[in-house]
Amino acid sequence: MRYNLFENQRNEIILLARIIMMILFIMSGWSKLTNFGGTVAYLTSLGAPMPMVAAGIAVVMEFFVAIAIIVGFYTRPLAFLFALFVLGTALIAHHFWTMADPERAANTIQYFKNLSIMGGFLLLGITGPGKYSIDGR
Repeated sequence: MRYNLFENQRNEIILLARIIMMILFIMSGWSKLTNFGGTVAYLTSLGAPMPMVAAGIAVVMEFFVAIAIIVGFYTRPLAFLFALFVLGTALIAHHFWTMADPERAANTIQYFKNLSIMGGFLLLGITGPGKYSIDGR
């Protein structure tokens, strides 16, 4: 017989995981929203394609979609979409393979951090939002 110590708290842990995963994105998205011009300038400096459009996508994903995931609204498809967004961010902003140290070392960590976050979104996309969500009602 298999016993899972946290099975009785599954829904609470999924809710907590959604909140913890999205705190970083909401803070970053709010910063991008309230300093949109700076965001566009930063993305331009990175060589991002269509920096104005990329900044708009970043704001929508990091602020509005993050809130949707916290409340558990369309969680599964948005989690998969967020996984793609995080991968894109890693490739555009943290291309460590083109950099020299110390920039290379810092961006290597950021790149693999993004891949780890991507794994969390893929897992959320499979497990779903749990009971404490708009989707769960």
